This record gives sequence, structure tokens and C-alpha cells, in this order.
Amino acid sequence: MAPNKSLLNPEQRKADIELLASEEFDILVIGGGVVGSGIALDAAARGLKVALVESDDFASGTSSRSSKLIHGGLRYLEQFDFKLVREALHEREMMITEQAPHLVKPLSFVYPLHKKYLDRIYVGAGLMLYDLLRGKLRAVPWHKHISFGEMRNEARSLNPEIVTGGLVYYDAQVDDARHTVMVARTAKDYGAHIVTGATVTQITRTPDRVTGAIVAVDGHSFNVKSKVVVAAAGIWNEELYQQFGIKPGYKIKMSKGVHIILPKDAIDAKTGIIIKTSLSVLFIIPWGNEWLLGTTDTDYTGDREYPVADSADIDYILNEANKVLLPKIRREQILSTYAGLRPLVSPAKDSSTTKISREHTVDHPVKGFVSIAGGKYTTYRVMAADAVDAAVKDLDKSSPKSSTKSIALIGAAGYSTLMKQIASLAQSYSVSTACVERMLNRYGSLVSDIFQTIAKDASLAEEILPGAGYLKAEALYAVSHEGARTLVDVLARRLRLAMETSDHGLSVAQEIAELIAPTLEWKKADIKREVAAFGKYVATEMAAI
Repeated sequence: MAPNKSLLNPEQRKADIELLASEEFDILVIGGGVVGSGIALDAAARGLKVALVESDDFASGTSSRSSKLIHGGLRYLEQFDFKLVREALHEREMMITEQAPHLVKPLSFVYPLHKKYLDRIYVGAGLMLYDLLRGKLRAVPWHKHISFGEMRNEARSLNPEIVTGGLVYYDAQVDDARHTVMVARTAKDYGAHIVTGATVTQITRTPDRVTGAIVAVDGHSFNVKSKVVVAAAGIWNEELYQQFGIKPGYKIKMSKGVHIILPKDAIDAKTGIIIKTSLSVLFIIPWGNEWLLGTTDTDYTGDREYPVADSADIDYILNEANKVLLPKIRREQILSTYAGLRPLVSPAKDSSTTKISREHTVDHPVKGFVSIAGGKYTTYRVMAADAVDAAVKDLDKSSPKSSTKSIALIGAAGYSTLMKQIASLAQSYSVSTACVERMLNRYGSLVSDIFQTIAKDASLAEEILPGAGYLKAEALYAVSHEGARTLVDVLARRLRLAMETSDHGLSVAQEIAELIAPTLEWKKADIKREVAAFGKYVATEMAAI
């Protein structure tokens, strides 16, 4: 399919708003996180007429605030949740090999041992089962036992007085917000109509079924007619039920997961580290030029809109990490922090969030309305297929089964070939080989769009912030191809300057706002508003540090 069919930009948004207001759809998806975007892709790939509305931005909620891991969930083995682990591992293998090799990368972890023999037997058995559950695909190496000396070579920051050796195993890593945008763009490529900044205010219905929804966009409201409405709004699903006057078939319990970002020199290790804690596990994850540490898993009853880390969250992460690290990490080393909310399906009000299953639930309470909640980022494709399977039961036509197992996300086609041509690409576009490699692992074969932009204006090859790695062309691409509509969208999600740099992108906010203003038709007042809004976003996110 032609690459330009996947464009998400102001012109596309305007055209899709007009279509939403005038046509009837088979499925209207509420929510632009990874599951909602996955549902739009699954349904569009079946040949259904699909619309997706998102009140804010793609991945603006939970889907941009994960541990950035594509994994089976090693700790769920202790809860005997073998079905979930097997399902997640199968998805991990497919994402690395076929669906998103440009975005999902294998990542090794060291599991440090404290009791020389007992730990090795117990943990080794768990990792053996973990490797076996993935099935026939072999996208990552088998786990292996390592000695004390090998452990010191892999992770010198692990305290040699308490660590006796370890095991190395593999999972995978992804930039969750970037991946979600690529899922949405692939859905658009297959014909889905997508509008962000669109809020569902009410559903429409007859006595026996739901018939669509009232959507508010840019100060106007209109009725979107749809045979089925699918709620994939995560932590907002319960609010939608209440708003719509429909009784939910499940209870959502919110669990807060907090992460901190440290500079690379804070920890001396060549690999990720996983630590078992009294409550769960703690990941120490290499993330470009930084380390990402998390996560917490605590009950949350606060504001859904602005979950933030607090001092207790940060103390927990530091204390758990410092039980095994030397030198100990210090609070003042923290570059940034973020918090996300897991929408866990709770069977009872007093359930502990660490014990609630991460499996998902599909609810079909009335004809023409389906919702999905729970699950893990890794299993988004399975969740999407299950939601669409439920939705098509209310359509007056037959629908093929899900085909997304065999659908690669845009940017995957031709990626492996381009990776072999890094040197020649660098020479052709007058950029470094490191730059080409980094860009290929963010955009895949779509990188040619960005390099063509640079060919027309060489100044766009400059880094936005020296050393951070992001080019000015990428900020422009975010609004011309990837649906970014605000400065927060660009600097916090399409690029990760808010998270990865010590000044969180504040020093370049004005410059980037002026760069993207023509594409978004911003006037001076709009630029001023956006810079102020970004400053407020950073202040809120980083309040704990």
C-alpha cells in the first residue's frame, strides 16, 4: 500500500472529521492508546468501516508510561498465570521477528543470585519454563547461568559482597508511544478514519441497541453513526459506562506504576538488571544514554488525568535498587520521573493490585456496545482481536477472522535491507552512521521521508539539543506525518526530550514551537500558549524531584 495513506496531519484530521460527521461506520473506537489503535487496525484489516476518536493524543495515557518492555511477565509465573505468560511470549517473538523489528529490540537482563545453590536451582527452573512457554519461535537467545566473575563483567555495579552469580535471560524493549503511533498509522493505511482531540460526550441509542456517539471536536459537536461502539479507554472506561448509563461487567482498579530516569554513568552495567522485591520486581533498564528504573505497583484513587510520582514512590525505587547496587544511586542524580496507571480488572474491592491478574476482559453488556479492559501492553494485538470478535457479532454482515498476526507495522518492510546500507545512506544524506542507525530503529523504512525533508533544507539535520540525538526534521515530521497537534505531543511523546534530558526540553520549547507552527497554522498567540502549556506539563510531571 502507498505510504502516504498512513499520514496523520492537519489535512487528514480535517478530512476525517468531515467523514465522521457524515457517514455511518461499522465500528467506532473510543481511545487512541495501543489497544484502541490495535482495534482500529484489526477491524480495518477485516474490511470493516472504522473510525477512531481520542480525546487527547495517541498514547497520551497509560500507553506512553509503561516500562518500555515487550515481555512475558516473568513474575506472573509465581502466580501460576501460565496462559498469560505464554500468550505474551508468543506476541513478543512475533513483534521482534515480523511485525515490528524496527521498533521492538531484544534486551538481555541479569538476574543476580544471593544464595549460591538454592537460588540457582529455583530461578533456573523458572527461566527454563519461561523459555519453553514461548513455543517454536526463537527471536531471543536461551537463558544461561553465569559465574560470579562473569556477573562482575556484566554488571560491576552489583554489590560483590551479596551477589554470588546470576542468570542472563532475554526479553525485548520498545518506545511505547512511538510504537502506538505506528499502530495507528498502520490502521490509517488500512483505511481507518482517525481523529485525535475528539471527546465522546454521550452515546446515541434506540431502546434495544447503541447506534453511535456524540463527539465534540474543536468546539463543535456532531453525531457519529456506528453499528457498534467499542470503548478502549483504559482507566476511563468506567467513567464512560457511568456517562452512558450502562452497567459494567467488571470493576477497574487503578494501579500506579512509577519510573525514574538516571544518567548512564549512574550505573556500571552492560545489560539490564532485574531484582526481586518483597512486593514485586524492579527493573533496571538501559535506555539510550540513560537508565530507566521501575516500577511501583500501588493502589491509586487520585486524579486519572494527572498521575504523578511522589516522594514515597521514588524512595521505594531508590531503596530497592540500593539493596544490590554499589555505589548507591542518589536522589539528586534523577533526571526525570513519570507515572502511569494500569487499568486492572478487579474481581473484588479489596484485591491487592500486585495479585490481580493482568489478563484482559471483554464486556458486551448491550447490543452495539463493547468494552475491553485489563491486559498488558505486550498483548495489545490479542486484546484488539478479541474486542473486534465481540463487536462483529452485532453487525448485519459476516466478517473474516483477525489477520493481524501476519500484518507488519508500517516501516517494517525493507527495514532489514536498509540496516545493511547504513554507511551508504549516511554518505548520501551527509549525516553520521550513528544517526542513520538510530533513525532506522525509530522509523524503519519510513526514514526516507525524513531524509528527503533534510535534502530540501539542510538545517533540519541539526540536533534539537546537542547530544540528545533528535533532529529538527523529526519534530517537523511529528506534525506532518505522525498526528502531533501540540508541543507536548512533540517533545514528550514523538520525541522523548521531556523524559531524557536534564532540562526536559524547556530550553528548546520556543524554537520547536516556531518550527512546527506553519504546519499547524499557529499564530504568535498559539505559540505562546503551547510553550506555556509545555512548561506546565513539565512542572507537573517533575514535581516529585
